Amino acid sequence: MSFDTAIFAGGCFWCMVQPFDTYPGIEKVESGFTGGHVPNPTYEQVKTGTTGHTEAVRITFDSTKVSYKELVEIYWHQTDPTDASGQFQDRGDNYRPVIFVKDAEQRQIAEASKQALQESGEFGNDPIVTQIEDVQPFYLAEDYHQQFYKKNPERFAAEEQAGRAQFIAKHWGK
Repeated sequence: MSFDTAIFAGGCFWCMVQPFDTYPGIEKVESGFTGGHVPNPTYEQVKTGTTGHTEAVRITFDSTKVSYKELVEIYWHQTDPTDASGQFQDRGDNYRPVIFVKDAEQRQIAEASKQALQESGEFGNDPIVTQIEDVQPFYLAEDYHQQFYKKNPERFAAEEQAGRAQFIAKHWGK
């Protein structure tokens, strides 16, 4: 086994865990915060929008079973890459879409994938605004946020459904 990590931000981390957690080759998916200027922030601090952090997931994966490129492809299907001001019903910088890359290889894969998504026309003429940034310290969110979809299935389903409805209305309800 060869373990590697990937960090993605795309709205509320509650909705980002399940699609990766259930994919073969994923060792663990952790909810947390990254990209800010306050060490060890709490959820209460981050949600004020004053710490500079964004909610994110850190994925530990077996690179012999799943590639970073595959994870980036899964990521695109969990976010609205045309919305820089948050994701779905979650608004603000702490919900902005970002792929955090740890090295030149991850950057090349993420940038090529972003370019391919833009060229695909999947989102019409809307630009793909998801940022690709260098990894910054990742701070685990409080325990009650970890594996939220398993601990609170009804609330998770409601959040996911609301986000899906907004996405469909934005892109196909025109």
